[in-house]
Amino acid sequence: MKRKINMKKILIFISVLIVLIIVVLLLVLKPKNNNKQSKSKKDNKTVEKKPVVPKEKVDIIDINSKSRPFAVVVNNTPVAVKVQEGLNKAYIVYEIPTEGSTSRLIALFKDVNEDVTIGTIRSVRHNFIDYALESDAILVGYGYSHYAEDQLNRQHVIDYMNGMIHSKPFWRSNPEHLASEHTAYTSINKISDFAFNDKKYKKESDNTILLNYNVGEVDLSKMEGVKTANTVTLPYGNITTKFTYNPETKMYTRIVNGNTTKDHKSKEEFVTKNVIVQKITYNQSSDGYYWDLHTTGSGEGYFITNGYAVPIKWSKSSRSAKTKYTYLDGKEIEVSDGRTYIEVQVTSRSTTIE
Repeated sequence: MKRKINMKKILIFISVLIVLIIVVLLLVLKPKNNNKQSKSKKDNKTVEKKPVVPKEKVDIIDINSKSRPFAVVVNNTPVAVKVQEGLNKAYIVYEIPTEGSTSRLIALFKDVNEDVTIGTIRSVRHNFIDYALESDAILVGYGYSHYAEDQLNRQHVIDYMNGMIHSKPFWRSNPEHLASEHTAYTSINKISDFAFNDKKYKKESDNTILLNYNVGEVDLSKMEGVKTANTVTLPYGNITTKFTYNPETKMYTRIVNGNTTKDHKSKEEFVTKNVIVQKITYNQSSDGYYWDLHTTGSGEGYFITNGYAVPIKWSKSSRSAKTKYTYLDGKEIEVSDGRTYIEVQVTSRSTTIE
């Protein structure tokens, strides 16, 4: 009897021991699994926090590209504004005053990977050369003043093509039944082919980037002399250019003589991210007709982007040197990544910013 009892106790003891061993094993193994899961989750979180992000870069142009731009003289006569094409593919557009209280545009195109029609094309003035030189651009026009003709043909101060003597890259079209001087067009492919295959102009340069670009949005709201810039109005005489700000797109729409400007072919509104106003002086040329703009030296102006404007200064040491635009403290301005209109306006005309 006593032996049976002892055997029973032994069996109970063994059973309890087995249960304890199982419990201990479960307790020991469970934390290890949790640690593995925790580590796995941690690793996953680490991967999520450090994704592979491509390097940020300026979109409007490739600032590392050495490709030479084309500086194309575009008709801006009031009657011909409605047939303008290609301006939304330019990265810089100058508006420059001319004789008779008018203005013309110089649109700069660089590394455009499609065949863009540009027009209408008008004649070159000698001071237009100064703005093409500062980007080492190939100048494109249809005709020229006698001052420009001398500098282009006799002095050859810049690579150029002129529709009056180089007919190959140009054609005429007249969808709005305008006078013939408002009907000349060209395209990126045609001027590229003529420049590099026919004229053998050099394709690359180390001197093509004019402005200092910021990949983000430039905030002027806390800078010295800042003012709200929902509209910018610039009279040139018989033409008045106005830019209106759209806070949703953060772009300025270009308006001429009260009409929103649009690409005649695509019907897209002409817009810009930045506006630089460069105030200059001038005098009448010796022939008593053409204007001689004082593009070198220094002066004042405004920089406008993202709904704000600040006063700036500009300087240009020589005809071929780059125009430098600085804040009042002397620091070079950074323009927001996007198209820039440079409004060259004589000091005798007002600039209204509201």
